[in-house]
Amino acid sequence: MTARSGKGPLRRLVVLRHAKSAWPEGVTDHERPLAPRGRRDAPAVGRALAEADCLPDLALCSTAVRARQTWDLASAQWGTPPRVTLDARLYAAGVADLTEVVHGVPADVETLLLVGHNPGLEELVLDLAGDGLDDALDEVRVKFPTSAIAVLAWHGPSWRALSSGTALLTDLIVARGRKH
Repeated sequence: MTARSGKGPLRRLVVLRHAKSAWPEGVTDHERPLAPRGRRDAPAVGRALAEADCLPDLALCSTAVRARQTWDLASAQWGTPPRVTLDARLYAAGVADLTEVVHGVPADVETLLLVGHNPGLEELVLDLAGDGLDDALDEVRVKFPTSAIAVLAWHGPSWRALSSGTALLTDLIVARGRKH
C-alpha cells in the first residue's frame, strides 16, 4: 500500500533532524547545544516548513538540548506554534522505537513533526517510504544532514496504521540560514 491507495485522511509525517550541534569539551552528548551554524539554520528550518505548508498539528521533540533548541528557533518563525511534547524516547532511537512513538499519536493529528537524531531518523524515512521522489530517496540513502526535513505522506485511519513501505516521500528540504 502506498500513500495514494490507503483508506482514511491524508496524513503527513514531517521528519526533522536537529540543526548543527557543537561539541564542547566536558559536555555529555545529550547536553550538546547548537553550534553557531545551527543557530543560523534552525530559523531557516521554520521558514522552510511554513513555505512548504508543512506546519504540524503536533510536534514531538527529543529531550536533547540541540533538538529542543532547533524546535525553539524553528517554531519561533510561526505566528502560533503548535503544541509540542518533549519525548525522551526520541533520543538515540532506532526505527522500532520511533515507529512506536508515532503509533501513539492521537488520530486527530493529521500532520506530525518529529525532531530528533540520526541515524534513527534517516533509517525511519527509508523504512516508511515505499515510494517517493527518486532523487530525494537517493539523497536520504547517501546522507540525511543536519537541518534536513523529510515529508512523508500516506492515507490511514490512525497513526497505528503507518508501517514499513506505506508512505510516499513527497519532499526533502535541507534548510540553511545565511550569515548576517
